[in-house]
Amino acid sequence: MDLIEGVGESRSPPRSFGSFSGNEVVNDVYNRLVEIGNEDATNHPEFRDELEAHFSRFPASYALDVNMDRVEDVLLHQKLLVLARNPENRLVFHVRLLECALQHFWTRGDVDDGDQQEITEGGFEPCFKLEDLNLEVRKSCDDKDGENLEGESSRRVDIPVMPIHEVIFSALDKPKLLSQLSALLSDIDLNIREAHVFSTTDGYSLDVFVVDGWPFQETEALHEAMEKAIARSEGSWSGSSHSKSAVEKEADFVDAEIDRRLLNIGERIASGSCGDLFRGEYLGQDVAVKILRSEHLNQTLEDEFSHEVAMLREVHHSNIVRFIGACTKQPPLCIITEYMSGGSLYEYLHKNHNTLMLPQLVKFAIDVCKGMEYLHKNNIIHRDLKTANLLMDSQNVVKVADFGVARFLTQGGVMTAETGTYRWMAPEVINHQLYDQKADVFSFAIVLWELVTAKVPYENMTPLQAALGVRKGLRPDVPVNTHPKLVELMQKGWDADPDNRLPFSAIKMELEGLLQEIQDSGDTPNGN
Repeated sequence: MDLIEGVGESRSPPRSFGSFSGNEVVNDVYNRLVEIGNEDATNHPEFRDELEAHFSRFPASYALDVNMDRVEDVLLHQKLLVLARNPENRLVFHVRLLECALQHFWTRGDVDDGDQQEITEGGFEPCFKLEDLNLEVRKSCDDKDGENLEGESSRRVDIPVMPIHEVIFSALDKPKLLSQLSALLSDIDLNIREAHVFSTTDGYSLDVFVVDGWPFQETEALHEAMEKAIARSEGSWSGSSHSKSAVEKEADFVDAEIDRRLLNIGERIASGSCGDLFRGEYLGQDVAVKILRSEHLNQTLEDEFSHEVAMLREVHHSNIVRFIGACTKQPPLCIITEYMSGGSLYEYLHKNHNTLMLPQLVKFAIDVCKGMEYLHKNNIIHRDLKTANLLMDSQNVVKVADFGVARFLTQGGVMTAETGTYRWMAPEVINHQLYDQKADVFSFAIVLWELVTAKVPYENMTPLQAALGVRKGLRPDVPVNTHPKLVELMQKGWDADPDNRLPFSAIKMELEGLLQEIQDSGDTPNGN
């Protein structure tokens, strides 16, 4: 689904955490662990640094989520992440009882302790209404609305109706992981009450679910049930060595399906010709929801939707917007990705009128290169690389988004002509010639120019006029006083001959060298 030119997948401003500091939380956790006499905290000098390294792997929301009354949870999280690194552990988990809601009943005095024990631990189904409880228990307390029966003594019995458990998962992160975990919990009849979902900077997940539906307080049987459920879905965690064709990749996306009932749709943040983009919530995390308008559905649009889902399932990188899942079985069809609170680079530059300082500019460009290098290594051409499809998270990390027209590179290199957005489109694409991944490099050169100038490419032309000009050799004017390395990368990147364009791996190395040079010199000029 194409959004209008210049509009990305997120427009809302980043969240504000006020005076929050991650280091403050690390200090508080460390001091609390020392206070309660934790052996590691008191006996190992390197513990404080290890704790800080742990927090640095997570977004700021992780630190905000720490319960200071249960700081040892942080140590549990560390342990689970270590276990997840073992290739033999496809999925590690930990279960425990959080609380057990009590329901009070009056019973006749002739119920002895043995009978009461049977009632308390007999395994009632979890319920939210009194009338859902076992009829025998209700008759003993409800007939007189809780009053004592004439001539009979009575006493109150506290029956644990709804045990609440916590299940923590850790695994190598991947696009369909969240939907697989929710399906796993559903498989053993657990209801998700709350979820806290985190991805680490090095590609692992830590997902904390608060659930009900397990009728017993003890966790041993729950642990066994979880292991059996994981074993039943072993193929979901183990990955496959089979290399699928592009057709297979597009067809096989059933396991990306999410539970629509758990998806909450919020405000609309962008609109396109065939659908809309909304901010939403799924299993406790903010998401972006791209919804196709039902009245516009046709076979072509459905095929494109299926393709985008299949493509998103195949990509996983810290500089690629993370795929959460999709609703594919009935309209409205929708795709759910992580919510990028910083918005698009297009908005950052052209609507918010920000001018980038050179270090930040280079960091943004390096982020784009990392994401694109990953795609190209996996034989994928994005075909619509532009600032509107480059989104920022709350930490100003840039990620590549919108794979509606991305394709796996075919052996012969034959691709659909004029795919993408004219202002960023390579001449070989405009000219209906054979093209390959170097077409994305051309688009990146235009993006780099845009980052330097904070201007829209060919802003005094219509998109079609710009395309005709590019066919004849037109390129943006190189701004004066621009760092020579950036000028070199732009000019090589938009060279008419694709063979003269550097691959993203080489561009990334050049930019990383430039960033190091800037940091060593202490200079902070802008791109001009």
